[in-house]
Amino acid sequence: MSSLPGERFDRLDALRAVAIVWMAVFHFLFDLNHYGYLQPRHSFHHDALWVSQRTVIVSLFLFCAGLGVAVAQAQGQSWARFWRRWAQVAGCAVLVSIGSAFMFPRSFIFFGVLHGIAVMLIVARLAAPLRLWLWPLGALALLLPWVLQIEAFNIKPLAWTGLITRKPITEDFVPVLPWLGVMLWGVAAGQALLAHRREVLTGPLAAPLQPLAVLGRWSLSFYILHQPVFIGGILAGRWLGWW
Repeated sequence: MSSLPGERFDRLDALRAVAIVWMAVFHFLFDLNHYGYLQPRHSFHHDALWVSQRTVIVSLFLFCAGLGVAVAQAQGQSWARFWRRWAQVAGCAVLVSIGSAFMFPRSFIFFGVLHGIAVMLIVARLAAPLRLWLWPLGALALLLPWVLQIEAFNIKPLAWTGLITRKPITEDFVPVLPWLGVMLWGVAAGQALLAHRREVLTGPLAAPLQPLAVLGRWSLSFYILHQPVFIGGILAGRWLGWW
């Protein structure tokens, strides 16, 4: 079923906003730790408390992206419009790599969440017509890195596939496998909801939650700006002697 003209998906936008707000809080705590203003009892990189949070945040982000692919398909999004949106995501991914190279020259982000989304969006767009087959394909994507690990893929030009035996040294890493599985399940769930429970995505939001829907519609802008604002604020506070 196609979307009606002017139909809004405030609930989807609000869910996306939950993911980015959670991510922003996580990143702010990480920044405070990086600059020595927060010393948690457990490592951000290794302790289950922080690693599991990152997994849930990225999963929610990618699942929402998959829901968005399903909505765009239902709205009849053209390839030209898709590529315009894709170019924004890919361009922001390049900016993340450049910015992280200045901050973490030895562990810059060469394939983080935006890089992964840029690649996965193409695959999800092409795979969307498979509909119910997306569920087993998503499961295969999730399981494949556990059963197929290739030593030769432990180099940056190939590590993005996820078929690696050890994680590269980088501040953020979201390889296509297994994460593509989460996005494909998001597409499949979105298609099922639009066909049978459309109100889950299109139903009204309570007034106090409306700001989340607005934020969710500007998620990419928020993502690319939040870290420069956080880091700039921390450094400005240090320079002004606030802490």
